[in-house]
Amino acid sequence: MTCKFCGQPAGFLRSVHKECELAHSNALISIPNEISKSITSTSDFSNLSNEVAAIAKTGFINQTELNELYTLGFDKAVETFLDDGIISKEEEEKISNYKKYFDLDQNLLNKNGSFEKVAKGLILKDISQGKLPENRLNISGNSPFLLDKGETLIWIFQTVEFYEQRSKTTFEGKSQGISIKIAKGVYYRTGQFKGNPVTTTQMTLIANGMFALTNKNIYFASASKSIKIPYAKLISMTQYSDGIGLQKDGASAKPQIFKGLDGWFTYNIISNLKNV
Repeated sequence: MTCKFCGQPAGFLRSVHKECELAHSNALISIPNEISKSITSTSDFSNLSNEVAAIAKTGFINQTELNELYTLGFDKAVETFLDDGIISKEEEEKISNYKKYFDLDQNLLNKNGSFEKVAKGLILKDISQGKLPENRLNISGNSPFLLDKGETLIWIFQTVEFYEQRSKTTFEGKSQGISIKIAKGVYYRTGQFKGNPVTTTQMTLIANGMFALTNKNIYFASASKSIKIPYAKLISMTQYSDGIGLQKDGASAKPQIFKGLDGWFTYNIISNLKNV
């Protein structure tokens, strides 16, 4: 049999040389590390291109694997850039130069969500500097949200679950009385029920829809329910890893939870815009 990496005879009932397998494993680790290091430290990728090509050749890396490694290296660099939660102008330029130099498709770089993280980091940077984000969000199709004059759409989350606190009242107690037979097969029961009302509250799923953040309001839209919450009406927020809890001002306002979105990003957007 021949080695699946180098194509040379591998021996009886063997499909790989140990040294070839080791070289391949090392290349899978070293290439994304070198890519990440280059993105975070320089904007000149000519040396990186030669280095990646050399490692790929000696490590028997095919083009499909190489595309994956370009993505993984980008992922590592983005995590480094986002240590402070935002993307600086210099970091934005490095990311743009990397994408352009290697002619990488945006979908490839966003395979693990990193390109979306970059967009969110840039938006947070703009808002923290008192600027409205521009050209950060491209929407295809019709938006269900009717924005006010001077209102700017910042971000949309799709497939979001909307929960609201609802009350349910039940009666607990006991029944007393007797059954009196008044005809064949027919009984009449006399007695009384003594019970106490017990009210419980729980978060109830109301609808599934789209959740949007603008510079003025929070929106939720679905086939059965639409909501608009001005930032000025919020009195508290609770951040979750996959959602946000909101409490509006007002005696009849009920706690609401929106699940299926980036809680950290949403919390920071609302916190910054609420204080503008």
